[in-house]
Amino acid sequence: MNKSPAHLRPPRKRAIDLVLNEMSGKLPWPALVLALVPLARLPAAQPEARELRLGYFPNITHAQALYARATGEFERRIGVPIKWTAFTAGPTAIEALFANAVDATFVGPSPTINGYVKSRGEKFAIVAGSASGGAGLVVRKDSGIHSDRDFAGKTIATPQLGNTQDVAARVWLAQMGYRLRERGGNVSLVPLSNPDQLTLFKKKQIDGAWTVEPWLSRLEAEGGGQVFLEEKSLWPGGRYVTTHLVARRTFLAENQETMKRLIAALVDVTARINSDKTAAAAILNEQLKKETGKPLQDPVIQKAMARVEFTWDPSCASLRQSAGASRRIGFLRKEPALGGIYALSLLKGVLKEKNLPAIEGPAP
Repeated sequence: MNKSPAHLRPPRKRAIDLVLNEMSGKLPWPALVLALVPLARLPAAQPEARELRLGYFPNITHAQALYARATGEFERRIGVPIKWTAFTAGPTAIEALFANAVDATFVGPSPTINGYVKSRGEKFAIVAGSASGGAGLVVRKDSGIHSDRDFAGKTIATPQLGNTQDVAARVWLAQMGYRLRERGGNVSLVPLSNPDQLTLFKKKQIDGAWTVEPWLSRLEAEGGGQVFLEEKSLWPGGRYVTTHLVARRTFLAENQETMKRLIAALVDVTARINSDKTAAAAILNEQLKKETGKPLQDPVIQKAMARVEFTWDPSCASLRQSAGASRRIGFLRKEPALGGIYALSLLKGVLKEKNLPAIEGPAP
């Protein structure tokens, strides 16, 4: 077999070749010494991770993760085992990134912004989108809430203090002229996990909940509620980021091929879900049954999936608006510098390889 010219071979390979030549008596020992100098200075190639620790929520707005966990699609495409971690709200997922307990996670925009500011942009970056839409406010039919003038004295639940839906609820209530009880006002906003929201909704201990699918549809079907507003009605063009994929910067830098394969798999799973939502719903529902103990009613999951847009586009423009909202309600003390929050080169490369339309990146 013909060898490439010596000057075209990598430095470490050239050094090894010289060592072999010396061993066979073809070179004097001084050449061996000179060969070992660059060999000693070159860092050894670092292998990519043997496992990917990936976070997600058991929600329809994290459908790609649920689908991949059910089918094993991510593991097959990436080529390494995945350690899955389920979260119930975004701030907990971001804390797991801070603690190096996960390498990447699907999460909403508000916890992402807060975590990015807290770490001064050093801990993680957004690498792809996942979902738009699928959030809103459901109220009990007997709550007395018929218009935006009816929230005085009411109690509204959100999944967790500081999560994306919590911020959205605070912003909307402020825009409607309400103050929260914690600030001397007359509207109570309480953090409750999604299952607890449904339980207290049925017991009439809360008047409404600002949450995400499938819980919007479950509160309608199982709790007898009605959707007061879908959050997309508050956004230009109805598009805003609900979920995106973020990764620790160190893991991203050291595992480029693994992350590229993950993003490529995310794109393919997204396309598969969108191509046949009925078939995808069956897979998702079976996985939700495993994770929550009970499947969704068919009308519930169909309605839930109709409200969510599954997309790899991170909807960058909406993130800056979310940051402004967090500042207005006091979650951020000043306008955050988000210039480095996106790392989209791998996603852009995957889309180019697949001949898919380019995404619009963040504004300069």
